Amino acid sequence: MIHINEEVSRCLLCADAPCGKIAARAIRALRFENHWTANELFNTMSEGELQAAEKACIHYDKPIRISELAKVTAENRKPAQVANVGLPSLEINFCDMVCENPFFLASSAICTNYDMVARALEAGWAGVYYKTICKQDIREVSPRFDAVRKEGTPFIGFRNMEQLSENPYEVDFDILHRLKQNYPTKRIIASIMGQTEEEWIELAKMAEDAECDAVELNFSCPQMRLTGLGSDIGQNPELILFYTSYVKNAVSIPVIPKMTPNIMSMTSPALACFYGGANGISAINTIKSITMSHDAEVSSKKTVSGYSGKAVKPIALRMIYEMTGNPILHKAGIEKHMDISGIGGIETWRDALEFLQLGCRNVQVCTAVMQYGYRIIDDLILGLKYYMRERGIVELKKLVGEELKNIVLPSNLDRDTMVFPKIDREKCVGCGRCYISCADGGHQAIEFGEDRKPRIIGTKCVGCHLCRLVCPTHAIGLAKRMVKK
Repeated sequence: MIHINEEVSRCLLCADAPCGKIAARAIRALRFENHWTANELFNTMSEGELQAAEKACIHYDKPIRISELAKVTAENRKPAQVANVGLPSLEINFCDMVCENPFFLASSAICTNYDMVARALEAGWAGVYYKTICKQDIREVSPRFDAVRKEGTPFIGFRNMEQLSENPYEVDFDILHRLKQNYPTKRIIASIMGQTEEEWIELAKMAEDAECDAVELNFSCPQMRLTGLGSDIGQNPELILFYTSYVKNAVSIPVIPKMTPNIMSMTSPALACFYGGANGISAINTIKSITMSHDAEVSSKKTVSGYSGKAVKPIALRMIYEMTGNPILHKAGIEKHMDISGIGGIETWRDALEFLQLGCRNVQVCTAVMQYGYRIIDDLILGLKYYMRERGIVELKKLVGEELKNIVLPSNLDRDTMVFPKIDREKCVGCGRCYISCADGGHQAIEFGEDRKPRIIGTKCVGCHLCRLVCPTHAIGLAKRMVKK
């Protein structure tokens, strides 16, 4: 039987897809884990239309099996727990700004001029953190991007050498002013970076004069060619405190420092933001890294630059928790003294949900837009709405921080019980991947005979579940938890 994730990952996600708008939209919904929308779209197509769409597919290898995808999607869809109920609103308050949804463009190459941002806002994004504005002469390198790939994926990690906006700062503030005038219900946030106290204050005041809703302070860019900027500030709590308080005292709009992950702990820098009067914190920016492929060369050299993409999400979540799990910052969030905007590896609505559940009220997306386009907002919004409806949740704020109680220290984990892996014989195709991984990286607890059927050796299995994670057909699940003998 066809495996949905494997099949949709083959889709090229074409522009103006030859398979047709409905089929292409349904496949994209599956790609971004929005099965509810995919099922509804497939239900509008006849078998003949599904086959015609499949025939029109221009995949370089073999067409996407659209008819089978439609069938399996319908079979896998769970009945709604809440029937005859409309989709909930995603409206949420962030830094005293009412936002139509939590999804914003992150300050980066995806928002560098009026036309780009306008298209994104019209597509459904609730707001933008515009590419960082400065008074420096920005000169970029070529090429400036590189990617880390794995087993046929376009990339799981992304190397970025871009710095700040190349526009004259007066031009950028004019763009922001026009955006706010033409899209008054959207949230327009200026990201700025100064070299001195005076520059920080000047740029912040220009953002306020341009009627921006808030100002983001870039304390985190990892690839500035001059010292004393970007992540050099974000690694120094004293500088964070000073610059945050300078700007906060100069403007009346919300002030949101953007933090660097290139530190051991986020707690001290975040507390510096809080004591400096920040209304919110953006975290995280890209991680300092080196990629060594030939494609990574810039003028025949390699260098340290920013790393982003799906691969950084666990690191971002850990740093978000360091803030929202801190008693002082947690109380500040509850009392609406300081909110958190989460960034790092967000591609699907499930990724965004994880940030919300750890206490974020706003999320920013960058690398996924660079890879897939502004259009992913459809599935970010619909996927989260359907999830809320399934759980009977009508206000997005109910999700904020709900998983904090489940984060514990390793010393507090249950070590007296275990869960054995359980093999589904119908799904198992006998590839032996579980056997190889257990034999060479586990506890030699799987037998694999001539019948090509793996069997768990209960006396050797320790319940590590490496086998479950490597199984390509998802044929290994969880048995009932039991007390260790």
